[in-house]
Amino acid sequence: MTIESMPPQRSEQTAVPVVAPYGDLDVENLEPLAARLRAAAAKSPVVVLDASAVTFGDSSFLRVLIAASRLTELRIAAPQPALRKLLELVGMDRLFDIHPTLESARSAPPRAGDLAQR
Repeated sequence: MTIESMPPQRSEQTAVPVVAPYGDLDVENLEPLAARLRAAAAKSPVVVLDASAVTFGDSSFLRVLIAASRLTELRIAAPQPALRKLLELVGMDRLFDIHPTLESARSAPPRAGDLAQR
């Protein structure tokens, strides 16, 4: 699966853009995700990546997340256990706010220091 048919979603409650990819994310199919994250970041200081349907991410996926985090406060919502473990192993759990649910990622207050740097 790819993310091309999965459009970004926007939370009406909090106006925080949500990008919801699914399946295996690797070097072969990441450009649509990167483009959607850039577009969302251009419109909002906070973007949520709904990772609940991501089954695999390689180092290219991690690079896309890092690039997005330079543009916006990127929150990771509901990662599967394998993805969460990968994020923890490479120290990205300190770079991103990782939330157990999409709802908690949408409703969390912005990191004040993070937004001041953008």
